[in-house]
This record gives sequence, C-alpha cells and structure tokens, in this order.
Amino acid sequence: MGFWNEVKSRFGLGERKAYLLSDPAVSEIFGVRTTSSGVSVGGLSALNTPAVLQAVRLISESIGSLPVKLYREQAEAKEIVSTHTAHKIVHKRANEWTGAGAIRTQLTSDALIYGNGFGRVVRYPDGRPFELIRLLPGTVSVMEDALGAAPPFYRVSENGGSREYSHTEILHIPSFLNRSPISFGREAIGLASVLEKHGATFFTSGARPNAIISNEKAQGGEAGATTISNMRKSFREWMRGASADPLILDGGWKYEAPALTSTDSQYVENRLEQINEIARIFGVPPHLLFQLERATWSNAEQMGASFLQLCLRPWLDKWQEALATVLLTETEQNDHWFEFVVDDLMRADMASRTANITALVTNRVMSPNEARAILNMPPLPGGDELINPHTTSGATPVAAPEKEPAK
Repeated sequence: MGFWNEVKSRFGLGERKAYLLSDPAVSEIFGVRTTSSGVSVGGLSALNTPAVLQAVRLISESIGSLPVKLYREQAEAKEIVSTHTAHKIVHKRANEWTGAGAIRTQLTSDALIYGNGFGRVVRYPDGRPFELIRLLPGTVSVMEDALGAAPPFYRVSENGGSREYSHTEILHIPSFLNRSPISFGREAIGLASVLEKHGATFFTSGARPNAIISNEKAQGGEAGATTISNMRKSFREWMRGASADPLILDGGWKYEAPALTSTDSQYVENRLEQINEIARIFGVPPHLLFQLERATWSNAEQMGASFLQLCLRPWLDKWQEALATVLLTETEQNDHWFEFVVDDLMRADMASRTANITALVTNRVMSPNEARAILNMPPLPGGDELINPHTTSGATPVAAPEKEPAK
C-alpha cells in the first residue's frame, strides 16, 4: 500500500490534508511564509516595512518615469519612428485607461513583489499592436519546455476557464530567477518588522518610565506606601498640566530623567543595519532608502550613478527586450529597437558628463554628431568630421591676395 500511496501523492490523487485557517501552511499556500523571527512575510505584507515599500516604489516609479522611444537605424544614425503603433504604446498610452509610464510602474512592481509581471498585447486585424493590458500575476502560468528547445507559452485564466498564448502575445517582465526579491530576503525583512514592532510596543505599553523619583529616607510599611501613592498621584497631575512650571519636591525626594543606555543605542544600530540589508536585497544604494549615515555630498552623486548602472540597467534591458519581442516583427527587430532615455537620471552628474564629452570631441576621439547621439539629439550637417571646435573656425577661410610680381 505504501507504493500506491506514493504514486497517488506524486500525481495528486492521494488524500489531501485539510488545514485550519490558523495553520502556517495556509499562509504558505498563498505565498506568505513565516520567518524564524515569527513574522509572516510575503507579497503585499512585506510592504508594511517602510524600507521595502521605498525600494519597490523607487525602482518601479523610476522605470515608469523614464521615457521610452522606438528607434530605427538610418544611414549610420538613428531616428525616432513616431508613426509606428508600438511607439504610441510605449511613449504615450498603453491602452485607453492606462498611460505608458503607469503600466511600466505596475508591471515592474508586480515583478518585484510577486516575481513576474505580465501584460497582454491586443492587435489590429492586420497584426499591428493596438494596446497593452496588464494581467494579474496570479492569473498567468509560464509553461516552459523541459529541454529549453522551444519558446515558452503562457496559460492565462480568464472568463472561468483558461487560454494559451504564445511568447509573442504576452509581455513578460521576470525578476531575478523568476522569484521576488522579497522571497529571497524574507528573514531580513521579518527581522526589520520585529524591530519596528518592538519599538512601537515598547513605548506604547510604557515599558520605559518617563521619570525616576527616589527618596533615601522613605518610610516602609503602610505609611510609606501611602506616601509613594500620593507622590505618584501628584506627579501624574503635574505631567498632565500644560504649564511649564517647575517641579518642586520636598521631604528628600529626588527627580531623575532616564538616560539613553547602550542597549537603546544598539537597538537603533540594529534598525539601521536592517535598512542596509533590505537595500542589498533590492540592489538599491542605502541613501536612496534615506539611510544617510554614510552618505556625503561627494559620494551621494556616485551612488546615484550606481543606482542607474547596477540596479536599474538590468531592469531596463529586460523591458527593452520584452517590448521588442511582442511589439516588433522579426523583420523589424533587425533595424528597430526600443530605448529608455536616461538623461533625467544623469542630470545630477551633468557637469562631469559634459566635461568628458567635450574632451572627447576636442581631442578628436569623437565627432560632434556622435556626441549628439549620446545626448539623444539629431545630427547636424558637417558634424561627422573629427575637428577641434576650439581651434577650427566654422567660417569659410578668406583666400590671401595674390602678390604682384616684382618689377
């Protein structure tokens, strides 16, 4: 019987265990797992941790705010193809009710929270893309070939049933290894949540006294208890008062405000370290999560550049490849491509960027038109020549007058 039970369990034909709603296994079914710290972390619940919320918001909204344009290779240059229907989808509106930037924000946040972001392409009768519609992550299943010899297809739950779509019909934005960063950093996020709750309950429950009142000559017994009760009552009435009158104690009583201990400072350090841990999970510089302990005026700009190069760039590449797969034909992919305009993120470093480009043009390493292409500007006539603008005049040289022959 053990053999047949094993066969049934492998094919889902055996007995299925019934779980109570309080059982942690129920949470795991819905993608929420209990951490070693005793906190359930998964999906939207992780966004209750401020550092996680800021990381997800920062990455998704940054990608949504960057313009996307469709380019075509033309005579050793590139030009914007504004007449293509795909350009409208990525640059203006993805559909009637969603802007192009809004759908990029939604799908990127889906990938960060759930591991994958999905969108379905609706086409004209002639096959041209008409609009892009977001699909809820829980309604899409990725069906991949076991050997990787065939492209994946997607099974989408809709209208009470399911329908299969090819890889050219579903825009797929996967997270790293098709898993959410939250699932990899569940323990670190759980610890951050525990520290936050500990601090909140610590002060809410009055675990820390707001004052210490002592008397070396205090009496014992019933008389001493009555004196302490009266002193506590008087102190509470003074605390509730709105005036700034001084507190006057007689009879040898002393007032002392509790100081910050080393344990308190260690708690603060632990909270700051968890922000660093969450920053590592999402690949975001800590100062962008407002952890400014090690940020200075000199290195903040460099950390901002690393955010574009090391954090956003992989996501931008995924988007550019996914858009080309579903919005361009195989023939168009030979000389058409999508590109994010990242000039807005480079403005903070515009001075050094301008100095570098100027030096390359001046030293004849780069032509003016190549420099303009980096800045997403159209070429100029005569801009392909390698000249030094500081030593070469743009005016036509005047011919020297001929010398008269000597008589």
